[in-house]
Formats: sequence, structure tokens, C-alpha cells
Amino acid sequence: MDLLCLGLNHRTAPVDVRERFAVSSTKLGAAANELIALAEASEGVVISTCNRTEFYLAAENARDSFEKIETRLAEKIQVDSSVAAHFYRKEKNEAAKHLCRVVSGLDSMMLGETEIFGQVKQAYQSALESGATGIVLNKVFQRAFGVGKKVRSETSIQEGSTSVGNVAVDLAEKIFGHLKNSEVMILGAGEMSRITAQSLVSRGARSIFVANRSFDRAQELATEMGGSAVRFDDWQSVLSRVDVVISSTGAPHAIVHRADVEKARRARKYRPLFFIDIAVPRDIDPAVGEIEEVYLYDIDTLEQLAEEARTRRQLQIEQCERIIEMELDKLNLPGT
Repeated sequence: MDLLCLGLNHRTAPVDVRERFAVSSTKLGAAANELIALAEASEGVVISTCNRTEFYLAAENARDSFEKIETRLAEKIQVDSSVAAHFYRKEKNEAAKHLCRVVSGLDSMMLGETEIFGQVKQAYQSALESGATGIVLNKVFQRAFGVGKKVRSETSIQEGSTSVGNVAVDLAEKIFGHLKNSEVMILGAGEMSRITAQSLVSRGARSIFVANRSFDRAQELATEMGGSAVRFDDWQSVLSRVDVVISSTGAPHAIVHRADVEKARRARKYRPLFFIDIAVPRDIDPAVGEIEEVYLYDIDTLEQLAEEARTRRQLQIEQCERIIEMELDKLNLPGT
């Protein structure tokens, strides 16, 4: 039985390609079973975050499974066959090593980020509960989680601004000079939004408005941050007063359009407005960034900051890689 991984991430594909393959967190279990059917494999796990979508399989023949899944995915999503150039293909021990690097935050846009561990765990749990995993993937994923914990406890790879949310706030601070007394609106009340909100409060943001499709969840996060909850259908009414909008809703299409921002311009007296779109698929129509006093950054913009962090932590990477190699030696994957 071969272990294999087919995936794309922020290094191999731009956001407009990644968003075509994104899978909602509520559909990961179903997607894992669909993956098994598409590839005619025995086991499957689908990981989908703002920076990556990866398909892990246990199958009798890696080459056949790669060909089947690539062809059938392209047909299902209705994309040109040229999209295959954005995918990476890993087999056996190389696939296991890649998973360990992902869980440890070594393959993230922001080196050492902490969110990815929980996201992979959720993806695996969804597949497990859906009956999509078996002896091979259970063994590999459990070992990867052990590696991730060891890396974080024995190295300093996670120190500094390691989450996309915190880096987004760093970028806002660079644009405005400081965030003291700024007013902020967050669209979406998930974990990424919570981390971003915490960073904003720590940097001096005066008011935080939280809009979410679940108003109860918006209230919960707003209370935690000392902010105000806004019903999702009313977020446009707040746009005229805020300085920063950070969006991460998980919606399947854009929710902020140029017309929404144009409508708020006069009431804002044409003050600068800063958008950071950390959602995949993107929440904010790229045309919003064409407005003169509006600054729009999507998640790919954060790559430059990620590279700066990578340079500072190069020595930590080497230590992490040694831990991964030692732990994989204990795994004894079939065919490796």
C-alpha cells in the first residue's frame, strides 16, 4: 500500500488557483470519501486552509492514483489541464516527511505558525469520523502530530509573529504608522479572526466591530475583545467609520464589492481605508483595490513578510528537520 500526497500551496499556486480547490471545513469528511472514490484508493484525508489544499491517500499504486485524481479533479472543478503544473506530488516517506513539515509549521507562509496544527488535526478527525482513514493514514497522521508537538517543545520555531492574522496586523501598522485609536471591523468570527482581533487590541485599537453570519458567535468574539457585534447584513453601515477591515469568512464567493466601498466613501470623507483579505476563496473583490484611497492586500501579499521571518529562523529550521528525520525513522512505512 503506497502513501501519497497531491497538493498545491502558496508557493506553487496563486490565490486565484488555490481558491478553486478550497474545501469548506464542514465538508472535509465528505471530501475525503469523494477523494477515495475519485482516486480509487483505500484511504483519504483532505487538508484545506487559506494557503494550501492537500490530498493524502493510501492506495495500491501511486502512479495510477495520481493520474486518476489529477484528471478527475480537473473535470470535477472544470479547470484546464494546465492547472496540474501547480501541484506537487509526493510518495511514501517523502509524503510522510512533507506532512510532518506541514504540521510543524515548516511549510507555512509564516514559518512556525501555530494554526496549521489544529487545522490538520481537524481535517484528519473529519476523515476519521467519516470512515475515510485506515491503518496507513492513522499511523502517519498520529506520528505527524507527535512530531509537531516535539518540534514546538524543543525548538523556538514558533516565536514571533507566526500567524497570518498577526502578520496582517503588522502590515496594517506599517501602512498607518500605528494602530492606536484606530477602529477596526472584522468580517468572520473564526479562529483566524479571533487571533487577529487579539493582536489588534494589543496594538491599541480603540474599537472593534465583529460581523459574522452567526450573530451569537459575533457577540461572543466581540465580548471577548471588548468590542461590538454587528449583524452580518449590516456590516456595510459600519464601513464609513472604520480604518481597517480584516476579512476571513469562509464564504464561497466575494462578499465585499467595489459598490459597497464607493457607497461609503463620501460619508468617510475619503479617509484611507485598509483591507486585508485573509480568506480563500477571497472575500474582497480585487476591484476594491482600484479605489484611490483604498489599500487592499490579499493573503499572497504576506509572502514577503514570511521570507523575512524565514531568514531569522534558519537555524531553527535545521533543528526541526533533524527531529523530523529521527521520528520518521521510527515509522517504518511500507515500501519506504
